[in-house]
Amino acid sequence: MTTTPAPVPFSIGYGTNGFTDHSLSDVLELLHELGYGSVALTLGHPHLDPFAPDLDARLSSLRSRLDELELRLVIETGTRFLLNRREKHRPALVDEEAAARVDFLRRAVDIAAVLDAECVSFFSGILPPGTSPASGWQRLETRVAEVLGHAAENGVLLAIEPEPGMLVETVADALELRRRLGNPQGLRVTVDIGHCVVVEPGGVRGALMEAGELLANVQLDDMRSAAHEHLPFGEGEVDVPLALATLAELDYRGVAAVELPRHSFDAPGLAVRSMAALQAAWRDVQAGQAAEQWLQESTGRIAADPGALPGIFAAAGRRVGRSPVHPDTDPTGVLHGSSSDYARGELIRRLKQFLPPEDLAGTVLSLYDRGDSSERRGVLRGLGSLAAEDPDLPAPVLAAGLRLTVEALRTNETGLVAAAVGPFAAAYLDQHNWRHAVLKLVFMGVSLAAVTDLHDRADDELARMAADFATERQAAGRPVPDDVVLLLNRAASPTVSRKES
Repeated sequence: MTTTPAPVPFSIGYGTNGFTDHSLSDVLELLHELGYGSVALTLGHPHLDPFAPDLDARLSSLRSRLDELELRLVIETGTRFLLNRREKHRPALVDEEAAARVDFLRRAVDIAAVLDAECVSFFSGILPPGTSPASGWQRLETRVAEVLGHAAENGVLLAIEPEPGMLVETVADALELRRRLGNPQGLRVTVDIGHCVVVEPGGVRGALMEAGELLANVQLDDMRSAAHEHLPFGEGEVDVPLALATLAELDYRGVAAVELPRHSFDAPGLAVRSMAALQAAWRDVQAGQAAEQWLQESTGRIAADPGALPGIFAAAGRRVGRSPVHPDTDPTGVLHGSSSDYARGELIRRLKQFLPPEDLAGTVLSLYDRGDSSERRGVLRGLGSLAAEDPDLPAPVLAAGLRLTVEALRTNETGLVAAAVGPFAAAYLDQHNWRHAVLKLVFMGVSLAAVTDLHDRADDELARMAADFATERQAAGRPVPDDVVLLLNRAASPTVSRKES
């Protein structure tokens, strides 16, 4: 069954601070052409000087152009040297003297009012040396209260952005600021999903859920947990589909803009790739929602009528699709499986809730024996899910799993062999069979990325077998696969707790 994916419920935008080598007019044209629905405009050089003598005329022209292109707008105030040409982001709201910052934010509010921006996003700043947190909070409260009053008079919403290393570093800090100010309606929260992997205890989902209905602005980027560095999607640790799914769950309808302030050297290309990555992530969200709906319906039907299981299991591909789980790195789905593989695997995991071990063992054996290749992959993925969830599987399930894993490893179907070297094999397959399974993947030309816990289980004997294989290839004048070199490099003597045979 083919369905049209639901549109993204929020507006995907791009930050102008990632286009500092383009004029603002060119930025707006490019974003519109690429399908972006909004823009996060950072005030200052080179796009919109808030201190320009002809600011009114510029704003009038800009407002007309935004309307023509149907672009929504948020105002960002993260300019680096606009207020101090020698010190980045100074003065900040937590500095002893901050009149220039307060005046700048008031100007940002005025600009937002003229441009009908959805919010003005701002940060607290880093505490200056020798300043206590108590003094920083007192300064921040006083100055934000002043800007809030001006914003209320102009009908403009403010959104405080937590930043790693700043006084307001987490969503909890942002909420504390609101509490100290009496929870004003005009003060909301900006969340950068990249920051979440660096400082938020609950990660991306936790931070977004904590902001909840106060979420007024979102910045999208990738990031590694070890450093506050904005990265293109796919280069960090952010679970982008999870972020988008959480926004959808919150029914967020605001702007979510790509934030790559250090990548202007490749701005047009990154804008193209960022949109493609976000669209792919949203497709993953949609597929996950479809799979979850199918799983809930299926488990209910099976609980009422266990005899319905074979038909339901066979129909998974038609209901949830057969697209690869990781299309960029595994376009055929051999290494990591397809959406239907994982839907079937998750269904088997859920069967554990209402089937005793003997019945569950019989069920997986029957589904595998009677199934086609895709259904068999689903059974193997399901065994992996069971093993990952329960490190001590009941004896009947363990015996059934070992039989099917060994049987799958005897085939020459790459998808079955790859599915058979997952978490179940990592936990329970004896070392002798596990080594031969790894080498079989090498023989078949299947990447060892399919193998769960390769590093933990690789041993000297596997390295010796890999070396023999490499010698044979070299003697025959044939190239040695990269994965053989990988096995040789990982040669070690780990403690092997599985049964040797």
